[in-house]
Amino acid sequence: MAGEKCAFEQKFSFSPLSSKMFSFLQDKDTLALLMKWSMLGRISCQSYSFDDNFYPYNCEKFTLCFFRDPEVVSSLRNMEAGAWVPLDKPVVSVSVEPVACTKVSLELFDPIYSCGILRPSGHIVKCFHDVYPDYDELRQMLQEEDSEHYYVVGREAREEFLFCLFKHICLGGELCQYEDTIDPYISTTKQMYKDLISVQKDPETKEISVVSTVLKVAAYDESGRCYPGTREEEQTFAYLIVDPFKRHVTLFYHFYGVGSFTL
Repeated sequence: MAGEKCAFEQKFSFSPLSSKMFSFLQDKDTLALLMKWSMLGRISCQSYSFDDNFYPYNCEKFTLCFFRDPEVVSSLRNMEAGAWVPLDKPVVSVSVEPVACTKVSLELFDPIYSCGILRPSGHIVKCFHDVYPDYDELRQMLQEEDSEHYYVVGREAREEFLFCLFKHICLGGELCQYEDTIDPYISTTKQMYKDLISVQKDPETKEISVVSTVLKVAAYDESGRCYPGTREEEQTFAYLIVDPFKRHVTLFYHFYGVGSFTL
């Protein structure tokens, strides 16, 4: 966890990119799915430009500067007691977890289609669970390490941002109405990933590669964790997604809870 002041030789400043749009927050079919999954109004993005070179080794200082920047702080909202509220205390430290982000196709999900989690039609196989009625093999594979299907997607692949995004979508919000087929989860994951990640093509090999750095982040004030949310919950998350060439950073976040809200 970083708690030191931003280094004098590299103190980032940020400016909101209010004109930047994300298709998954505009498309009516995707918005209907987010409503069904109890995520509408609770999942969103905000993008900013920054004024200095970004290097992954400096990601904690970058994140601390981000959450201390007046332009950022004035635009951030947290969800407490069912309402959006601004951060009211200065951030004193951050936690930063680099997230692997190398995938440029959906091949990572291929094993899911052939291991017994899905029927040939794409319908998700239901299963019995002591705690959760209406449980299925997909959520069991995502959440329970002792599931027979847990490792059909390997450990390294599960750590990829593409898989993390898919898992977040599949688990949804507190009143999530789960899908019977996998297609809506896959298509929404693809749309979000394309919205959030920057890629480049090698002029010689023509190969496409990801240039974004993804950081799972949390911020703390003098009272403890303040963003995203004061309580740790798997489906309350925040990621910083940095494009070092454009000097753009996107804050992608979700607050777990009941009800849909708008800023």
